[in-house]
Amino acid sequence: MVTPVDYPVRAPQHLPALLQAFRKQAGLTQAEAAARLGVTQQTLSALERNAAQVSVSRLLNLLGLLGVELVLRPRAPPPPTGRHPAKAAW
Repeated sequence: MVTPVDYPVRAPQHLPALLQAFRKQAGLTQAEAAARLGVTQQTLSALERNAAQVSVSRLLNLLGLLGVELVLRPRAPPPPTGRHPAKAAW
């Protein structure tokens, strides 16, 4: 069994490269993926370039087509700095 790899996305600009990579990994061209989603190739191209403007519904449809799931989880707390906040110098 293959252990899934996490790809943290903390900003919209992280999505385009990931979406394109997952599409290519699925062996789909933009035209093929677009046809399966019921949109034009131009629409899918715009989606891959500018993920900030994509509806959640359309993004989830694309992820489903690509065999990718969206998982939300709390961020891990930052590691301790070794300094106690009350001892911080002003």
